[in-house]
Amino acid sequence: MSVAGTWNLTIATPVGEQRTTVELTGEDADLRGVARTDTGDVALKDVSLRGERLTWKQSITRPLRLNIAFDVVVRGDEMEGSSKAGVFPRSQVTGRRVASAQPAL
Repeated sequence: MSVAGTWNLTIATPVGEQRTTVELTGEDADLRGVARTDTGDVALKDVSLRGERLTWKQSITRPLRLNIAFDVVVRGDEMEGSSKAGVFPRSQVTGRRVASAQPAL
């Protein structure tokens, strides 16, 4: 299964709904990505796909400085799961792929 492409994510956090775009590239052990928000781009770390389970980590500096761990299940062009940011409770994450990755020339 390929998860490469552009994903629109909604994260139901304790401070309200947050939206971000995640771009994933590569395959298998070579997955990488970036989260794009109105405050800037953030590289994803430790991106891993095992079966339908996709995990990654990212750091943010706004509205707070936090390290966030994502754990979602991908089925086709949909993903659902959770994120955990520091001492805050888990937040529900949903996402939809809006564009597939373009093949390399």
